[in-house]
Amino acid sequence: MRIALLSYRSKPHVGGQGVYVRHLSRELVRLGHDVEVFSGQPYPELDEGVRLTAVPSLDLYAEPNPFRNPRLGELRDLVDVEEWLRMRTGAFPEPLTFARRVRRVLAQRRADFDIVHDNQTVATPLLGLEALGLPLVTTIHHPISFDRRIELASATTRIKRLGVRRWYSFVRMQARVARRLGRIITVSESSKRDIAGEFGVEPARITPILLGVPEAFVPPPADRARVPGRILAMASADAPLKGVRILLEAFAKLRTERDLELVLVSRPTPGGPTEQLIERLSIKGSVRFVHGLRDAELVELMGSAEVACVPSLYEGFSLPTAELMACGTPLVASRTGAIPEVVGPDGLCADLVAPGDVGELAQALAALLDDPERRRRYGVAGRARVEELFSWRAVAEQVVGVYDEVVAEFEEKRC
Repeated sequence: MRIALLSYRSKPHVGGQGVYVRHLSRELVRLGHDVEVFSGQPYPELDEGVRLTAVPSLDLYAEPNPFRNPRLGELRDLVDVEEWLRMRTGAFPEPLTFARRVRRVLAQRRADFDIVHDNQTVATPLLGLEALGLPLVTTIHHPISFDRRIELASATTRIKRLGVRRWYSFVRMQARVARRLGRIITVSESSKRDIAGEFGVEPARITPILLGVPEAFVPPPADRARVPGRILAMASADAPLKGVRILLEAFAKLRTERDLELVLVSRPTPGGPTEQLIERLSIKGSVRFVHGLRDAELVELMGSAEVACVPSLYEGFSLPTAELMACGTPLVASRTGAIPEVVGPDGLCADLVAPGDVGELAQALAALLDDPERRRRYGVAGRARVEELFSWRAVAEQVVGVYDEVVAEFEEKRC
């Protein structure tokens, strides 16, 4: 099958979209399919046999100068002008403007593909692909309305709340588009329920397919000791959704009585709320940020922690949770979204706590740090659960099953 896989932005090592595109495309190629990825910046890291077609945006959010004004010579067409103007009014335009650009590209190449698989763009122009003769399936990792709701709750002023509403204005478009899509893939039963409830999509049109963990994620060698007192957490974005504030406050409570180190795989906004909170809690010397790690470096870091924490206020799947389990690292995680679905029953390979509860999180971390036998048991059970359930090969096989159904239904409608 000839597959066009779309992703409006695809960071290689952080965030779910770039990870999803890389591993799914690789396994689809291994199954004998032809895959071409169409992506805006940042572009994905792809494996041998997968082609990349760049669909460049103005890249207005790239470090070290996010929210920049482009030079006049950078504006190539009216889509570029629209992207710039929407950004200047506080909106996030990339899903819509990427969809406009990629639809134009696919209109010229419609004979090259049997199906188009959109990864989380969920923008109005993509609804026109079927009129071009291209069947469409879309992956929605989770409804972004959850992110919007959590950020609104964290906004402290009316101006900030207005800014959040404007930034997330694209969510209304995604809800409208989702209701018109013929088939949606999502990443958990929890996300299926949430997409149906938040976006008003018929559950029968949503297929949950759990994500995989790369084979490189393995426990550390038996002769390598974990670093005493090291707690590890991963946050792909410095946003309220990831619960970093909750973890920092819990860590500060523990740090008054224990010799601990917190390693955050994240890149905080310079001078932003996270850095300010660390200063206020007087824990700067005990908190370390790392980012830009390749898989081998990340695996080594995951295998070095005595305990890992996933303090998110919501997750549609939580790839870091599954990757930590694959590395045999015992977890304390929030009882929210798909996390209980990923880790299994409370006490199997993780302790689950109420999202947002600083006291309960601190207590659970302390109890697990004090119980080496339970840490060992959780690590073994987590690894076994990943081996049983989370394979990218299985993901690709199930996705191809959805492709076959969508193509057959499309051809039937055309007859």
